[in-house]
Amino acid sequence: MSELELMKRIVSIQSTGAAAALATVIRTKGSTPRKVGAKMIIYTDGTIAGTIGGGCGEGEVIEIALQVIATKRCAQHTVDLTSGLFYEDGGICGGIQYVFIEPL
Repeated sequence: MSELELMKRIVSIQSTGAAAALATVIRTKGSTPRKVGAKMIIYTDGTIAGTIGGGCGEGEVIEIALQVIATKRCAQHTVDLTSGLFYEDGGICGGIQYVFIEPL
């Protein structure tokens, strides 16, 4: 998703009064699927727009984002991929992503 599309979605969410959260990768260490600046919007039904890398780590962030939406309080989450997660294409991520999650 392009930055422009992301901004359009955020404006739409805010102008309609819908609830959602924005997750942003703010720091990485080692090998990670997405780097600093990657963004993902999470909606109240758990659907997303954009990605911060997929897999179980993204699932963790979605769960926390739903709490952020409910409480309207920011959160930070560490996605630890150092346990050697294997993906279908044979790639291995062995890094850490630090993700900031804020209500929209």
